Amino acid sequence: MSGFRVADLERALGIEDAGRAMHELIRELLPFPRAMTGDGVRRTLAVVGRHLPLAVHEVPSGSQVLDWVVPPEWNVREAWIAGPDGRRVADLRDSTLHLASYSEPVRARMTLAELRPHLFSLPERPDWIPYRHFFHRAGWGFCLPHRRLEALPDGEYEVCIDATLAPGSLTYGEAVIRGETDADVLLCAHVCHPALCNDNLSGIALLSLLGAYLDRMRPRLGYRLLFAPVTIGAICWLARNAAVLPRIQHGLVVTLLGDPGPFTYKRSRRGDAPIDRALAHVLRHAGPHALRDFSPVGYDERQFGSPGFDLPVGCLMRTPHGEFPEYHTSADDLSFVRPEALSASLGVVLAAIGVLERDARYENLCPRGEPQLGRRGIYRTLATRGGGAELEQAVLWVLNLSDGRHGLLDIAERSGLAFDRIHAAAAVLREHGLLRRIGG
Repeated sequence: MSGFRVADLERALGIEDAGRAMHELIRELLPFPRAMTGDGVRRTLAVVGRHLPLAVHEVPSGSQVLDWVVPPEWNVREAWIAGPDGRRVADLRDSTLHLASYSEPVRARMTLAELRPHLFSLPERPDWIPYRHFFHRAGWGFCLPHRRLEALPDGEYEVCIDATLAPGSLTYGEAVIRGETDADVLLCAHVCHPALCNDNLSGIALLSLLGAYLDRMRPRLGYRLLFAPVTIGAICWLARNAAVLPRIQHGLVVTLLGDPGPFTYKRSRRGDAPIDRALAHVLRHAGPHALRDFSPVGYDERQFGSPGFDLPVGCLMRTPHGEFPEYHTSADDLSFVRPEALSASLGVVLAAIGVLERDARYENLCPRGEPQLGRRGIYRTLATRGGGAELEQAVLWVLNLSDGRHGLLDIAERSGLAFDRIHAAAAVLREHGLLRRIGG
């Protein structure tokens, strides 16, 4: 594969602006009532399936998956609270965040004092709706702006949660794009949060367009794009794919990629896997960023990196979870995620994939002293490629370190030059008979 660029993606999909396309996809997915299970996830995956060859898998409730059991399926049709005057003070139709996910069904009348323990707000952000759930305990609740909560009058309230918790299944989607080798790259986004554009939908949108691009290319590596509920979804996939796991040579969880903050990359449990080095290299040349060591707190990198699997899966994000005020609130909306941030995030992922695709070891076929480049016409070739002095430096670095032990990423790291420059230099040297590729 010659390389990965956002421009290639735009041409492959016939769109003018990848960032705007992702933003529009987020807008389409925003209203669906996603939770750990249920039709909201299925509707989301149906939209994703328009973009890439997605297989949807159902894991029945009650199934044992590693140390977990798949929970009952939750679906909601309507949910609201009506005040003493009959007007609704919270309604699922206005925002799926108004109802705490996995709330039990309720139909009752009660006083404000009885209702208050079931109401959640953010006093420090009085105009925002928080995100709450009952994934791992029984209960029910509504979320509303603190300003509205404080203004509720005494009197009788009517509560309606028309929902079901019943045997069903957990749903996840996976797109498998075959490569030329047996090595696979696992790419994962979570699909269980309602109405949160950055923490959920940015990753879904990015993987949807990336998958569409990969499906039109002929990659050297294989790709498995996983769209699953966080934690239990990844555990289901791990439990059902033991035969596949030895193929996973690289992996990345993508999330929180639409906000305007600088990039943050959290290394895999191994810490020095090729995916860790590729992301560190790409981000070093992309601009402001932060690198963090692995910790067993966060998204599904902690499942893939549990000691029984130890898969080399890192996590790419912009501002990490819990470190921006909009996190898990209604302020994580369409205005918070930016098309230009989404496009730049996609560019970083494409660049990292490009490193993994093109990294290789070479042997210098004229290793005793520096070969005469002018006699071979290499300087003329470099001039036509427009690389200038930097490309000439890259040629010298590739010649010096192509001893069969160093790959192109090794050379890029050692030289401080961008991987694309090193790869371009290697291509020129191969054209002129000075390099031989080692291995596949």
